[in-house]
Amino acid sequence: MLEEIIPLIIGTRESEKAQFYFAYCNYHQNQLDRAAYYFQRFYQTFRASKFAEEARYMQVRSLFENAPPFNLDQSSTLEAISTTQSFLNAYPNSSFFEECTSILKKLQIRLEKKAFENARLYYKIGSYQAAVVAFGNFQRDFPDSDLNEEAAYLKLDAQFKYAEQSTDRRKRERYDETITYYEYIIDNFPSSRYLKSAQKIYERSLNEIGKLPS
Repeated sequence: MLEEIIPLIIGTRESEKAQFYFAYCNYHQNQLDRAAYYFQRFYQTFRASKFAEEARYMQVRSLFENAPPFNLDQSSTLEAISTTQSFLNAYPNSSFFEECTSILKKLQIRLEKKAFENARLYYKIGSYQAAVVAFGNFQRDFPDSDLNEEAAYLKLDAQFKYAEQSTDRRKRERYDETITYYEYIIDNFPSSRYLKSAQKIYERSLNEIGKLPS
């Protein structure tokens, strides 16, 4: 009914409220893509409205609820992050601020898991050079992630396996890189649950270097 009425009342006092309610109708019918679109359009059209802040928040909420699991394409998650950050910047004193902060953290964790699982997939299929690069990118992009300890160890192990597969000409530099990754774990995760395994990789690397011609 609102969809039919709105075109007829454009420019009237009732138009603003009708469009706000129409966005909510889509949200409560679980049409989250449409809800996000109509809340955004309301916000852009009625910036001075008393409903503008709530409309922007509901756009965030719709995008968040519609974001896919971490193992799927995360384009919509990136959109949700951008919109949530925009809301937090625009409304630092909002009653929705705390909830949007929580939403932002959950969305970022979803991206972390996606990046981590992509790197681990390279590791599992034996593409060790790609795994080293992917875990390095993960550490750079998510320096505060709870997954960084595991990422550091898998990067170390992948580098060691990559060195093992290398030609004699390249082994020394790649075992040296393995030792560098081991030292990173020692410095940054001195109580790591991977410490014993990392120590074995370190010792094996030194042993392999000792076998190489000077």
